[in-house]
Amino acid sequence: MQIFGVDIGGSGIKGAPVDLEHGDLAEPRHKVLTPHPATPEDVADCVRQVVGHFEWSGPVGITFPGVVTDGSTVRSAANVDKSWVDVDARALISEHLGGLPVTVLNDADAAGVAEAHFGAARGRKGTVIVLTLGTGIGSAVFTDGHLVPNTELGHLELHGHDAEKRASTKARDDEQLTWEQWAHRVKKYLAHVEMLFSPELFVIGGGVSRKAHKFLPLIEGIRAEIVPADLLNNAGIVGAAMRARELG
Repeated sequence: MQIFGVDIGGSGIKGAPVDLEHGDLAEPRHKVLTPHPATPEDVADCVRQVVGHFEWSGPVGITFPGVVTDGSTVRSAANVDKSWVDVDARALISEHLGGLPVTVLNDADAAGVAEAHFGAARGRKGTVIVLTLGTGIGSAVFTDGHLVPNTELGHLELHGHDAEKRASTKARDDEQLTWEQWAHRVKKYLAHVEMLFSPELFVIGGGVSRKAHKFLPLIEGIRAEIVPADLLNNAGIVGAAMRARELG
């Protein structure tokens, strides 16, 4: 079975049909740059471009970088335009897609669901935290395989700042940090999260996960196991498609 997934990020919007039997992309993904400012209308138009690239005509799952309630309403927008807050994203994007059925969920929750079903967190009990490191830091928290939605742990305060302002991939790029310098910041962030939640496992996702060998070995002193995401930066697309399967 194939369902379409779209992952809206702070820097890019990417999507593809997903083979839900194997948890992998059925075709190479198509990506467009996230517009700036990332207003609702402009982002919805970019989603239309991505979906239209494949001439898709079925249900579509969409991830969003913020809190989303009821598969529809945006409640926060840290890394896109603030005009997204209180927007009915499902209705807006469905309109841009010519009325196709749409569901919307938090981007890290989508990645986490995919990793829990197909990837590095599959079959893991206890508390598991999936973190997506990119423009910001997204989080998905699971207890015995059950998702606690919209946790937004990237906004925990760390040294007087949102953690994602210090330990995201964007922070590493903007400040031109070495892998060692950035790994030190990520370690401090993980230690803070571990103090609060005592997870058995951290799964590190986002675009930087494909370079996990450059920084994960530098992170020591964390009791929880730390592993890279199996689905790498496609996890959000897969998780979005999994949620859209419920649309029938």
